[in-house]
Amino acid sequence: MLLSDIAMLLLCGGIAGFLAGLLGIGGGMILVPFMILVFNHLHFDQSIIVHMAIASGMATILFTTTSAIWAHHKHGSIDWSLVKSFSPGLVIGSLVGGSEIFEALNTSWLSLFFAIFIVYSSIQMIINKKPKPGRELPGSLGLFSFGTFAGALSSLVGAGGAFVTVPFMLWCNVKPHVAMASSSGLGFPIAVAATIGYMFGSWGNPNLPPGSLGFIYLPAVACIVAVSIFTAPLGARMARKLNVAQLKRIFGVMLIFLAAFMFNESRKAFGF
Repeated sequence: MLLSDIAMLLLCGGIAGFLAGLLGIGGGMILVPFMILVFNHLHFDQSIIVHMAIASGMATILFTTTSAIWAHHKHGSIDWSLVKSFSPGLVIGSLVGGSEIFEALNTSWLSLFFAIFIVYSSIQMIINKKPKPGRELPGSLGLFSFGTFAGALSSLVGAGGAFVTVPFMLWCNVKPHVAMASSSGLGFPIAVAATIGYMFGSWGNPNLPPGSLGFIYLPAVACIVAVSIFTAPLGARMARKLNVAQLKRIFGVMLIFLAAFMFNESRKAFGF
């Protein structure tokens, strides 16, 4: 990698770590568009470039969420009973999505899939629709089922799951700051399972560049993690100073910009 590529990855790592702490997201989804730019500059094979960006972004979540989790846990913001209830489904869904489905999708459809779900999530956060007062989280079976769905979906788009789990928890009347903090804890089991799936699902692919572990490009992961683990606690501290509406709008607007980029990538992949 050139110095300019390293500099971009370091900058993106710092921003992704801060937003991970601020909004409870793993940060991987934010990194995907920027890594696509870097990987294009490095002339990676176009048939796997989106796969590698998503998988590498997810791998960084292993480290970013650890830092964010610790910052939120020190202030008692994480509901660990929620994390425990969601985790079995998240792990199963992430393993299946990260190995079987992810490898089967080509670049154009993967880009489009990524963009559509980001748009949906951004709309939910921006409109700030109030849930019914009496609505509560479902029982164990319901949480397991939703966790499986969220894990599979997150592994397909390289996200820590917050773009699915945060709206769901808010819909079930979980307090917004608790939902966003707890989603950091939910991001870790997703990242572990999906990263394993990415590595073994793509093992032996002849198009992978040197420095790759399956679809995960290790030099990019190292650059991002070197900065993000330090900026995630800063975001977590800022989260306690902002009101709920501000947090949700920041999340929603950020996702719209990501969606626009990925729709364009999908358009180019389809040849339009």
